[in-house]
Amino acid sequence: MAPQPGQPAPAGGRPQAAPAQPAPGQTAPAPSATEQAPAGRRDGQVGDRDGQNGNRDGQIGNRDGLNGNRDGQIGNRDGLNGNRDGRIGQDQVQGQPQERRRGLDPGAAAALGAAAGFAGGFVASQGVRGIDDVRQRREEFTDNGVTVIREPGRTIVQENGRSYLRHDETERFRDLGGDVRMERRGAEQVTVYQRGDGSEIVTVTDETGRLIRRTRRARDGEEVVIIDNGWDRRPARLEEEVVDLPPPRLRIPRERYIVNAEGADEETIYETLTAPEVDPVPQRYTLDQVRYSPDVRARMRSVDVDTITFETGSWEVDPGQAPRLRVLADAVRRAVDRNPREVFLVEGHTDAVGSDVDNLSLSDRRAQSVAAVLTRDFGVPPENLTTQGYGEQYPKVQTDGPSRENRRVTIRRITPLLNGPKTSQQ
Repeated sequence: MAPQPGQPAPAGGRPQAAPAQPAPGQTAPAPSATEQAPAGRRDGQVGDRDGQNGNRDGQIGNRDGLNGNRDGQIGNRDGLNGNRDGRIGQDQVQGQPQERRRGLDPGAAAALGAAAGFAGGFVASQGVRGIDDVRQRREEFTDNGVTVIREPGRTIVQENGRSYLRHDETERFRDLGGDVRMERRGAEQVTVYQRGDGSEIVTVTDETGRLIRRTRRARDGEEVVIIDNGWDRRPARLEEEVVDLPPPRLRIPRERYIVNAEGADEETIYETLTAPEVDPVPQRYTLDQVRYSPDVRARMRSVDVDTITFETGSWEVDPGQAPRLRVLADAVRRAVDRNPREVFLVEGHTDAVGSDVDNLSLSDRRAQSVAAVLTRDFGVPPENLTTQGYGEQYPKVQTDGPSRENRRVTIRRITPLLNGPKTSQQ
C-alpha cells in the first residue's frame, strides 16, 4: 500500500469512506455509543471499526483499499514500509486480478452529479457538530452494484470494493467569510472568493464536484494557475483514477522521509515540504489521481502533524492545540512565498474504532479543519492547500483500539506530482 498517509482512502481501505478530509475551535461532541464501543468484530458485524459493515476481508475499508484481506494485501496499516517484507508500499494485491465492472449506469451517474455537482447539490453542512449529526443526515442509494452515500458537504462512492470520497471544494472558502460569488456556466460551477486586498480565488468544478481548475487573480487581472485538471479527460469510473507505481527507492533515512512535527524546527519542516520527489515522477497527474493513489503520493516526503490530535468522533481542533501549528504554518508560507504555485495536501486520519464510512468522513473533516486553522489563524493562503481523508488506513500506532496518536493529520507537497517531470525540481 502506499506509503504513509495517503489515500483518499479511496476505498474501503481507501475508504474515502481521504487520511484530512469542520468547525475549528468548537467543543468536541460527546462520543456516541458506537464510537465508545471497542473496535468491532472482524467479520463485518455492525459496530466494527465504526459501526458499519466494514469487515476486513474486502468490504468497505480494508486496510489498503483493495479487496484486501489481511494476508492477501500488500498495503500495511501505516502506509509506510508497505508490504510485509518492508518495501515502501504498493497499493495493490499482487497476483489477484481486479474485476472491472461497468460502474455507474447513466442514471446513477446523473444522480451522482446531482449529489455532488453544484452548490445545493452537496448536502448542506450547516448545523453539523459531530459524527452523529452526519449519520442522521446521510442519504444512500445503490445502482448497478455502485453505492452512493450523500452526507453534509461530501459524497462517498463505493465501487468494486473501494470507497471514494469527494468533498465540496469551495466549502473551506465559504467558511472563511467574505465575498463569495457562485455561478453556473454550462456544465461547470464557478466560485469566486474575493480577498480583502481585491485579489480573487476562482474555483471551477464540473457537475460531479470534480475540481477542474483553481486560479489566483490579482487586482490587475494577472492570473496564476495553481491547480489545473482540465488537461485530462474525466474517467468513466472513479477507480480509473487509481495509479499503480513501483515502490519508491528511498535514499534517505525514514525519519527524514516522514518527519514528526513534534520537536522539529521550522527549517526541518521547510526542507521536508520543499524537497524534490524521493524517486522520479514519470508523468503529470491530476489532483484526483494524487488523492486516490498512494503509490503516487509516496514519491513525496511528508510531515506527520503529531502536535495536533482529536477527540474520538470529533474533527474540531482544540483551541489549546491550535498554536502548535505555527511552526508548520511558517514553513508553508515560506514555501508559497518562494513559489506561489505550490500545492500542499493535508491528509486526515482516524484510529480503528468505528465504521469505515464514519472514519473516512471524520478524517476528511479533520484535514479540512486543520487547513482552515492554518489559513484563519496563521495566514496560509487557502488556495495553496487541498485536503483529503483516509480513514484508518495509515495508523501511526498499530492497534485496533482507541488511539489519540492515530487521530491526526499529515501534510505533503504535491506540486511536482501535479506539474510533472519538467517542473518537479521547483
